[in-house]
Amino acid sequence: MVKNKKSKKRSNEGASLAHTKLFLNYLKVTEQYVTGKSYSPMSMEDLKLKLSILPHHYEVFESVLKELQKKEVLKLNKGLYLPQLKVSEIVSGVIRMHVRGFGFVQPDDPLICPQDIFIPKHLTKNAVDGDQVEVAINPSSFSEKGPEGKVVAITSRGRTHLAGTIAEINDEQVLVYVPLLGSEKRVLLANSLETLQFGDRIVMEVIDWGSEQQDTLCRFSHKIGNIADPTCDIDAAVEEYEIRADFPHQVIEEATNYGKIVSKKDIASRVDLRHVGCVTIDPDTAKDFDDALDVSVDASGHYHLGVHIADVSHYVKPGSTLDKEAALRCNSTYFPGRCIPMLPPELSENLCSLKPKVNRLTVSVLMTFDNTGEMIDYKIVRSVIKSAHRFTYREAKQVLDGKKKSPHRASLELMVELCQLLKKKRYERGSVEFAMPELVVIVDEKGIPYKTDYIEYDITHQMVEEFMLKANETVAKHLTDKGVNLPFRIHDEPSEENLRDFAALATAFGFHLPSKPAPSDIQKMFDQALQSPFGQYLATSYIRRMRLAVYSPTNIGHYGLALTHYCHFTSPIRRYVDLVSHRLLFEPPIDIKELENITLKCSDQERISGKAESSVVLLKKLRLLDTYQKQDPTRQYEAILTRIKPFGIYFEILDLLLEGFIHISEIGSDYYIYDEQSKTLKGERYKEKYMAGDKIFVMLKAIDFIGLEALWHMVGASGKEKKTERKSRKRKK
Repeated sequence: MVKNKKSKKRSNEGASLAHTKLFLNYLKVTEQYVTGKSYSPMSMEDLKLKLSILPHHYEVFESVLKELQKKEVLKLNKGLYLPQLKVSEIVSGVIRMHVRGFGFVQPDDPLICPQDIFIPKHLTKNAVDGDQVEVAINPSSFSEKGPEGKVVAITSRGRTHLAGTIAEINDEQVLVYVPLLGSEKRVLLANSLETLQFGDRIVMEVIDWGSEQQDTLCRFSHKIGNIADPTCDIDAAVEEYEIRADFPHQVIEEATNYGKIVSKKDIASRVDLRHVGCVTIDPDTAKDFDDALDVSVDASGHYHLGVHIADVSHYVKPGSTLDKEAALRCNSTYFPGRCIPMLPPELSENLCSLKPKVNRLTVSVLMTFDNTGEMIDYKIVRSVIKSAHRFTYREAKQVLDGKKKSPHRASLELMVELCQLLKKKRYERGSVEFAMPELVVIVDEKGIPYKTDYIEYDITHQMVEEFMLKANETVAKHLTDKGVNLPFRIHDEPSEENLRDFAALATAFGFHLPSKPAPSDIQKMFDQALQSPFGQYLATSYIRRMRLAVYSPTNIGHYGLALTHYCHFTSPIRRYVDLVSHRLLFEPPIDIKELENITLKCSDQERISGKAESSVVLLKKLRLLDTYQKQDPTRQYEAILTRIKPFGIYFEILDLLLEGFIHISEIGSDYYIYDEQSKTLKGERYKEKYMAGDKIFVMLKAIDFIGLEALWHMVGASGKEKKTERKSRKRKK
């Protein structure tokens, strides 16, 4: 009897200990998640789903939430768990502005406020991108965008110079349009020169930032060129977005000192994979090749995939001049016809480029998959390879299609087999793939655009993408299992409101989606949309409604890829976080605070580079449009209505994937009434109706190169048919 009592006591103690461990584990995981930058207010049920809480652990999880409320980490408001701010008065941080005028402030101290603070357009207090500001937060005001606040003070400006284009010159003043400040902010030159002309693109020193009511006053610094000259488009964007274009002499010298040949000493300690016959597959214009691939299959039907990435970390050492410059740049920036690299070409296009028939140092992720595409083993090693061939995507496709002979055809066919298995796995877990062709603007050596080209996302692109995704995922899991802090690539779930909004848009274009679409529903829709003229626009619209993917040491998973662990590892030539991931595999870990700074800076610079790239692409499209207009002033453009508003219609020019707008007063001779429920405009007299998905024809009126805008007028729903229709109706009356 005594024995049974002791046994029961030990059993109770064991259960109690297990309960405590479970509680502490959930407490740690939950606190880490809700204090992360990407957390938005959720109900208890949503939190259970998000954190994959098992049903028989619900009681423990509820006690965890109560504990977090006691600790003032969370507070419950209208059924939602909100992050509890430590201070509700003033928070300092850097503001990042959106093109639509609102902004987000990144708090200096994430312990005070773990999330970015949303600043509505009317509460930015004349702050510009990169300014250090003080923000008053309304703790109870949470939206889908996070906590809201207002700028109460600008403590320091993020820049001393501005780039802009002279928009007006008269006897009294020179007015400059500065894209960074927007069209509503007037910028005046204090020292106008007689040599300056309308359309000159200039750099200015800021004398007085002014206020919301007062103009910004600047002093002329130097001229870049004129808006009429396409050769200076990229130089102007570099100035406007403060992108580092020139490498310091010391950096170039350090890169050059490595030479162009891999030494025997560097090879000695590495796994020799020069016999595997790997190949590179890249775009036609690529100058650096940072990844090589090989696939084989054994007698048991297992696939062996080798993803070999240039070992940039061997050359770019922490604290070196190369490293410091790369850390400032964060990434390469790609413009039409020109790349501004993260690393100097002396290194990125030589020793760090996996050119064919030469020895190159790599980090290889060697993976084994069964015949269903399930990974059953992997190894990560420092290696040396000798690429057997350099394929372009087009050439690899020609070989697969039998249009070109190659000794590597069997290897390419194995890659396709494995790619299809991995794609099937990805679809099953809920990842969404668009597979949409990409429109690129082709420019000549002077930067003058002369045509567009669609890059098809064919099987060659898909297989490279699948293998890179798998290598990135494997490295992220490997480092996590080792207990190493790393820069995850995270992507939070979209809001229900945005998903509902996209479902309504897709339905308007003739694709049925439930009001709360699952990833599988969205994938089916994109598979159907691939062959339609709306596919590209729908893909862009979907991406716009997603939360932004960023880098962070806090892992919340990647919604778009449906992965729990994901990082960037496969492009260390052009992304600094990839270089950091390489170092973490073989070198000492990085302090968490330093990692936070790196991920924040790289996420920020990625956004800036993206804006710079988009601005130049838009300008090149407008220049191409201008060429078409001069060739044929009466040319009509086919367009698809994308958004209907009470004040007008938005549309996409299919030839250029260019958005346009026509005000309601310029649509036709009728009086149009907006229906909020159906999101349509209907003519009161002739009953003509406009809705998203309708095809229309438009003609160009004018182009504003300074404001990056094209002005259009309506021709009709199908050329000149609409006018004929109206005349017919008049005769009947």
